[in-house]
Amino acid sequence: DVPLDKAYLNGFYDEMASLIRTIFNASLKSNPALAFSVMTGCLRISKESIFTGLNNLKVDSITDRQFSEYFGFTEQEVSELLGYYGRNDLHAAVAQWYDGYNFAGKYIYCPWDVIRYCDDAYGGSTLPKNYWVNTSGNDIILKLITSATAKTKEEIELLIAGKAVQKRINEAATYRDLQTDPDNVFTLLFYTGYLTMAGVHRDENDEDWYDLVIPNREIRNLFRTQVMQWFQQTCVKRKGNPEAFLKATLEGNAEEMQKVLNGIMAEAISIRDTDTRDELKENFYHGMLIGLLADCTSFSSNREAGNGYADILIKDLPSRTGVVLELKYVKEYAGLSDGCEQALSQIAAKNYEDYFAQEGMLKVRSYGVAFWKKLCMVKQTEE
Repeated sequence: DVPLDKAYLNGFYDEMASLIRTIFNASLKSNPALAFSVMTGCLRISKESIFTGLNNLKVDSITDRQFSEYFGFTEQEVSELLGYYGRNDLHAAVAQWYDGYNFAGKYIYCPWDVIRYCDDAYGGSTLPKNYWVNTSGNDIILKLITSATAKTKEEIELLIAGKAVQKRINEAATYRDLQTDPDNVFTLLFYTGYLTMAGVHRDENDEDWYDLVIPNREIRNLFRTQVMQWFQQTCVKRKGNPEAFLKATLEGNAEEMQKVLNGIMAEAISIRDTDTRDELKENFYHGMLIGLLADCTSFSSNREAGNGYADILIKDLPSRTGVVLELKYVKEYAGLSDGCEQALSQIAAKNYEDYFAQEGMLKVRSYGVAFWKKLCMVKQTEE
């Protein structure tokens, strides 16, 4: 399904489906040298998509009981693996972070995560990590979330809070079908391992409804950061005014910058969007600004500058102007002004503006931006 994924995202889905259909029909149906074959993938692709003419398939998905224990590691296999490395003391951490997948009644650990964690533990590190984020591309999920509804965002928030959402799973969905129904994003999240089922029941119309939940701590962390950041950036693009913000930033109009940002936060985010640990709250606002600037200018995020790493650096070639944005989260409304001053002091102390000297910028503007819930304050260095 990876070639179809890339083809769908880049506009040549029909051509790729035709190519794969030809290859499969020749190699799997009319091939006298072949006795048996196995194909694996994340998303179950309907036969009408690439298997036309190939009608002798037996499909086993994560909703089927047969072979369900082979989609990952069982409890016994994880115990044996940890015992082999002499690290049974890590079993609770492994279960909390990498267990939780319910495949037709079998509870399964993510094998990639367990193997990586055992390798790190053997090397001396015992702190669990988010290995999942680097395993594959998430472009198709990002595309679906970009067009998702406000209801979908609310349901994602419920999932992050540890609740279940009830959904029907479209097992025969093709990539072309995914955007026809907002709920198809849950089908994709389910089959790609972001969600698992806590239970299933059949209604009076013989349709199966799945209670979908986030399986473990690793994936919950991923939702809190990456998935919610996608939603946040989408909301900012829909509600924001990036051109007005960039114009004010380049012209040194801190008051207008503050006005634009406060307008965005009043309409596009909720208090629950920032409901995370204090050390992660600044990341939320950082992502919001990235979403605002993404389509209107050239910028760098967390780039080395001077004697440190600046939050956001903007390089506007037409006006030969460089901009430093340093962000701070404050715990109360009264601290907004001090937060801005701390940001400006950091810019000066770490010489962030030096970055633009070698970039040929003729003018540099620096701003301290402090956030508290749905409000912000912007201050700039005096010229």
